[in-house]
Amino acid sequence: MTRLTILMTSAAFALSGCLLALPPKGVSAEQIAAYDEAVASIGCDMIGESDYLPVELQTGLTREQVIQVTEYKLAREEAVTLPEGGVRLTTGVCAV
Repeated sequence: MTRLTILMTSAAFALSGCLLALPPKGVSAEQIAAYDEAVASIGCDMIGESDYLPVELQTGLTREQVIQVTEYKLAREEAVTLPEGGVRLTTGVCAV
């Protein structure tokens, strides 16, 4: 019984990790690619309003969608949080 519980718990954690890495609902692969390009165009860091607004304008995404894509990138380890706050994209042109 204990072995089954451990196995089921492990499976649940694995599934939850997969679910976190799903693209945001209503955001296409093309929009995610546009997000990557837009974030790269502002220097790869998204810290404040002056960073989010150009990404929204370039991608056509809402603020909520930009935040969701950012969370998606963090979950996929394609971005990292910055010590001063904000996020840095770490893929494509922004790869270190």
